[in-house]
Amino acid sequence: MRIVIGEDSALFREGLSVLLASAGHDVVGRAATAETAVAQVREHRPDVVVLDVRMPSDDEGIDVALQIRAWDPPTPIMLLSQHIETRRTVELVSGGAIGYLLKDRVLDVDDFLAALERVAAGGTALDPDVVTRLLGTARSRSRVDALTPRELEVLTFMAEGWSNQAIGSRLFLSERTVETHIASIFAKLQLPASPDENRRVRAILAYLEATGAAHSRVDD
Repeated sequence: MRIVIGEDSALFREGLSVLLASAGHDVVGRAATAETAVAQVREHRPDVVVLDVRMPSDDEGIDVALQIRAWDPPTPIMLLSQHIETRRTVELVSGGAIGYLLKDRVLDVDDFLAALERVAAGGTALDPDVVTRLLGTARSRSRVDALTPRELEVLTFMAEGWSNQAIGSRLFLSERTVETHIASIFAKLQLPASPDENRRVRAILAYLEATGAAHSRVDD
């Protein structure tokens, strides 16, 4: 993959560059500021962009991400952060091809690279801690009340970007059983089939919208 990195910490930026290069990827651009990151992406049109949420100001990386996603075609984006920001990230998740991980996840190299590849392919990869905090602390309301504990578990893994087969492996369920749970989630959240929208992403957003978690912010 061709990758642009937007990260204001020189040490982390260069370390990430070495990691990605050692995995066979081509780091075509490195940026320490939001302005430079936008210019690098515009020039190189990479397969995926890795952005720090704060570079260096609060949420500046999200501003960059929203700007890049408004282009045609949009570029897949992996956001990295030392804190959990949920309020504005939801604006990005609705479009797919987005990841949001805490920076310490990079230390688990295989999982990080797998998440980056999912995002580059148009999928999502949300940090387990973010999803757990959202689904575990928000108050259930309306349609969400109908979801069973098992369905919430499945929804959590869906939010992290795992396939049905991977979800089944983690919950010790058959893929067919996972498909049944997902169909039930779609039905309870009143998400009819649509050729133009990703129902997995819409299910996550429907949950956050119903619980009010989409407007919360949790810092370190």
